[in-house]
Amino acid sequence: MGDPWLTIIGIGEDGLAGLSDASRKAFHDAETVFGGERHLVLAGIAERGRAWPVPFDADVVLSCRGRPTVVLASGDPFWHGVGGSIAEKLEPGEWVAHSAPSTFSLAAARLGWRLENVICLGVHAAPFDRLLPHLARGARIICLVRDGRAAGDLARWLSDRGWGPSPIWTLAALGGPRERITQHRADNYAADPDQSLVAVALQAEGSQGIARSSGLPDELFAHDGQMTKRPIRALALSALSPRPGERLWDIGAGSGSISVEWALCGGTAIAVEIRGDRAANIRSNAASLGLTHRITVIEAATSDILPGLATPDAVFIGGGLDAAMFDAVWSRVAPGTRLVAHAVTLETEALLSDLHQRHGGELMRVEIAHAEPLGKYRSWRAARPIVQWSAVR
Repeated sequence: MGDPWLTIIGIGEDGLAGLSDASRKAFHDAETVFGGERHLVLAGIAERGRAWPVPFDADVVLSCRGRPTVVLASGDPFWHGVGGSIAEKLEPGEWVAHSAPSTFSLAAARLGWRLENVICLGVHAAPFDRLLPHLARGARIICLVRDGRAAGDLARWLSDRGWGPSPIWTLAALGGPRERITQHRADNYAADPDQSLVAVALQAEGSQGIARSSGLPDELFAHDGQMTKRPIRALALSALSPRPGERLWDIGAGSGSISVEWALCGGTAIAVEIRGDRAANIRSNAASLGLTHRITVIEAATSDILPGLATPDAVFIGGGLDAAMFDAVWSRVAPGTRLVAHAVTLETEALLSDLHQRHGGELMRVEIAHAEPLGKYRSWRAARPIVQWSAVR
């Protein structure tokens, strides 16, 4: 590690008593100790202490570059802490870290939960909607929250969405002399006035959660009729082959249903839609499924914004494809990028046939019919056929 000037220390509710000898030495040698007000009190730091600015800004630490400096954080500074925000601005060898048990580790230990099977989230600075993709019967989740009042807000949020029977635990001041753990049900929880509360654990019970199969029900999405319907969406996602961490361009996104299902697989999506009312539907659908942090909505013509977009791993074109748009997209994406395009008009179908001949891939025509009443009997009602072309750049 060379000769680091910065030491990042995780501190628990037991204060200095729980720190290693190396952490204590760093405290002794430091000219400046940064941390939240609670951290500074736990460490007994007065004249050398500097409280974090709100909102947090790592540049205040960099102003001490080259001089012995300590940063205090709760538990593990690299799990929903300031450690990553600071380290990404430093060169290797400038810093060393001494972590303490994280709140997640302490909570799981108190409840007897296997941490590898627990979903760990930070919602102290994020909307509760972030929980939506993770809620399923029996799921165990530990959340960092601001305080006791926020825990009450979370309990009401769960109850309003059908998860009222879920047992929840509030865990305050874990690892210290004031530690307190109480169990409730989400639908009869009264807000805890304890301002030191930092975690809520829950075992989800009540509703079903969001299915993980491709092709979610159309009823989940706000739309004006312009959307990739469930069976065709499942085929499109199969061809797009989403993987965690990958980026999608969803061009002519309509309702954003493709972007939503891509994001549920762990990727991020850029949904491009020229119509304002449809862009609003995309934002609404992303919010209703807790995916606003994974889906970026751009309200513009495709040709206007492509040059400024981050390079994708896959591209979906659900409508409006013409030769100029294809050339703009094809020239911008890297080799290995997966592309899927749909056609419902004869003109676009002819274009896809030509592209298949020139670039290979797979060309498929899909015809689907649904059973509907016909007098006292039933009959098939056919939807417009869809032509799908999928290829790799």
